Amino acid sequence: MKYLNTVDLLIIAFYLCTIVVIGIVLRKKAQRSKDDYLLGGKSIPWYMLGLSNASGMFDISGTIWLVTLMFVYGIKSAWIPWLWPIFNQIFLMVYLSKWLRRSNATTGAEWIGTRFGFKKGAKRSHLIVVIFALVLCLGFLAYGFIGLGKFVEIFVPWELVSNYVPFTISPEFVPHFYGIIFTIFAVFYSLLGGMSGIVWADFIQFAIMTIAAVVVGYLGYMAVIDNEVLVPDGWLSPFFNWELNMDWVNIIPEVNQKIKDDGFNLFTIFFMMMVFKGILVSFAGPAPNYDMQKILSTKSPSEASKMSGFVSVVLMPIRYLMIAGFAALALIYYEKLDLITASGDVDFELILPSAIKEFVPIGLLGLLLSGLIAAFMSTFAGTLNAAQAYLVNDIYLKYKNPNASAKQIKNMNYTSGLLVVVVSIILGLFAKDVNSVLQWIVSVLYGSYVAANILKWHWWRFNGEGFFWGMTAGLLAAAIIPELFPDVLALYLFPILLLISLAGCVIGTYSAPPTEESVLLDFYKNVKPWGFWKPIKEKLIAQNIEVKDTSNFKSDMFNVFVGTIAQTTLVILPMYLVFNKTTPLLISLLVLVICLILLKKYWWNTLTER
Repeated sequence: MKYLNTVDLLIIAFYLCTIVVIGIVLRKKAQRSKDDYLLGGKSIPWYMLGLSNASGMFDISGTIWLVTLMFVYGIKSAWIPWLWPIFNQIFLMVYLSKWLRRSNATTGAEWIGTRFGFKKGAKRSHLIVVIFALVLCLGFLAYGFIGLGKFVEIFVPWELVSNYVPFTISPEFVPHFYGIIFTIFAVFYSLLGGMSGIVWADFIQFAIMTIAAVVVGYLGYMAVIDNEVLVPDGWLSPFFNWELNMDWVNIIPEVNQKIKDDGFNLFTIFFMMMVFKGILVSFAGPAPNYDMQKILSTKSPSEASKMSGFVSVVLMPIRYLMIAGFAALALIYYEKLDLITASGDVDFELILPSAIKEFVPIGLLGLLLSGLIAAFMSTFAGTLNAAQAYLVNDIYLKYKNPNASAKQIKNMNYTSGLLVVVVSIILGLFAKDVNSVLQWIVSVLYGSYVAANILKWHWWRFNGEGFFWGMTAGLLAAAIIPELFPDVLALYLFPILLLISLAGCVIGTYSAPPTEESVLLDFYKNVKPWGFWKPIKEKLIAQNIEVKDTSNFKSDMFNVFVGTIAQTTLVILPMYLVFNKTTPLLISLLVLVICLILLKKYWWNTLTER
């Protein structure tokens, strides 16, 4: 461990001890009730939840991926995270978080009862949401698990550890071994402390990452000032033509193969597909994971909106300051990086850990490693909490033991958490790399989710049977279609999955009567969605029930448009800052200020009115 001296090791050890203490201290509070454990008693301030949510998104696997993207694609890499899509946070900020929080549910599956009632179709819908949520959570856990292992391996070479381990591990499974070790710590504080423990551990993690990001950004900035940065034409521009036209042949030829393998060369087609998929995914609302749990944990609908908006404000500038700093250091000192794997191939996902090892000074190295390890733990703990919520609240308490005591619920929380961890580790052992898991989650699995979850918000006639068959058709397609087209980029399979799922939605909906009228009336009155709800609105008016105007579609879409521009400038600003590009930096800053003024007037000032 050449680069991990005593100071660095002590900093890492101190951090690990701190999160263990957090779990122990908050254990009693978490055990008070189901809501205290899963939602922090709905008493945590919105800015703390927002910071925690941002911390959970500052994951190590995603950071590895984003540093690689910026190294290869430059400023254009700002668009590629729209694969998630990252702008879904803007849809949540503007209106969807309010809609979701008005339900007062504990999980997304419990929310189903407020929309479809509790008859046969609703029960099926409830079950399929639980299945989807667990598959999604397990996928994210495996994704983070691989990223952490690849990250640690470069700092702790296996040859230094193997002599102290009483068994043999094949080289390709060394990252998985390291992942298991740090998973144990994440399991400890998240199982004991519940949502409150996760939020406080996330606060510490984000503080560490902020300090590290500022220092790394400064190191990258100084390197750019003192050295020439060799990049292809177009690397420093966010704009693009039909094709990417980024040629690395005279700089780092291996990068051209990376672009070819990614399948992003026809960038306009790729971008249009991202936007098409991203808008639909965003309309569908939050997936049943830690993001949804943080929304349901807020005190009120308006605080849910503020929390979702705060995520982009704190996450984007800090995270991309670090990403741009590492990309700058990697470009300038590329020859010093060790990107060769045991098989002799170049792995650009090793840029981040290799750059840390090469350029980060003693002391800061320990702090940065603690932060990035914490980033894994934050994502892992938040996702684990979501998976526990579904297993305990939506299976155990709903079907197995509705009258469970506090002690039984506590024991079930622990048991379900350990079960989820074991299964995610097993799945991680079969995953190829970070990008393969990411592509499957955001492009394939989400394709099965979109149609049913758009219709549930916006179409009154859509019922539990339609939701069940739409989700089921989508999940089956997600399992089969990628196997039929193994050489096609996962993103391009999205329309096929969407159409299959949509067909299941429509056929299932008209195979059964509409949802009970009383359920629809209560849902529309409480949630106040816009869309195709005219028959329900008219029935409420006929009953002399006051119905507030919910026709906010135009103003919501205006705010989404402005908010997405603001979020994108928050991504691009630190890139131009680190690479010392004054003119585009000032232009981006001006655009951001205009967007913030508009959002203050047309979104923030109206939160209490809706």
